[in-house]
Amino acid sequence: MRILVTGVKGQLGHDVVNEMVKRGLEPVGVDLEEMDITDAGACRRVITESKVDAVIHCAAYTAVDAAEDNVDVCRKVNADGTRNIAEVCRDLDIKMMYISTDYVFDGQGTRPWEPDDERHPLNVYGQTKYEGELAVEELVKKFFIVRIAWVFGVNGKNFIKTMLRIGKERGAATVVDDQIGSPTYTYDLARLLVDMIQTEKYGRYHATNEGLCSWYEFACEIFRQAGMDEVKVTPVPTSGYPASKAKRPMNSRISKEKLTENGFERLPDWKDAVGRYLKEITW
Repeated sequence: MRILVTGVKGQLGHDVVNEMVKRGLEPVGVDLEEMDITDAGACRRVITESKVDAVIHCAAYTAVDAAEDNVDVCRKVNADGTRNIAEVCRDLDIKMMYISTDYVFDGQGTRPWEPDDERHPLNVYGQTKYEGELAVEELVKKFFIVRIAWVFGVNGKNFIKTMLRIGKERGAATVVDDQIGSPTYTYDLARLLVDMIQTEKYGRYHATNEGLCSWYEFACEIFRQAGMDEVKVTPVPTSGYPASKAKRPMNSRISKEKLTENGFERLPDWKDAVGRYLKEITW
């Protein structure tokens, strides 16, 4: 199977291509230099000439706070860029997998979000990813929408790398303790996505590592497994944290039952994932 993967320089795209190679599939990895997703003509040319069976669309504008000041750019990438790809997938009648986010929900309550729950984004990033979802649903017959959260991978910046750096530099970290969700290791997620794209079990899904935590608990576990017990971690409520431009969801719990119902293997526990990840990086 030949699959085009966007955002190949990012955390997830990098791991998806590696996973495909392991399985003897044919990845066509592209990033901005090979295919600017905001250029409809480039999308049509590259996807058509690549003669692929599917597209896994990982590329996105993910700077959540910066998005509040760069609405047009964020929309051009997350909504219009996704529409450009979706139009080609429709015309070629090929599968499209769109990687989305829990930020399409309003982040209220404590119930895990179901894949088909109503979407009410809190911020510009969430709104533009929601618009991307709508484009895929409107245009593509053979689509997967996979919502993820709290992502970390070897190839790029993430919360774990930030905590390790702050812990080394300052010996202390202040972390919010009232936003709840599940971390997602891109290595584990990539395996699921490659499993999924080879099926015809289309629709919306949620995928994170198993288990729940707050960002504070996530930080404490990172330092514990890294052997940095001397780092002092102070919990604070979101209301007491220096104001960020974008409103964050308090409830990032997302239900993964649909994975089980469709015979997909769920991701390992997030603490196990942190341990494996720390062995893959240097700090």
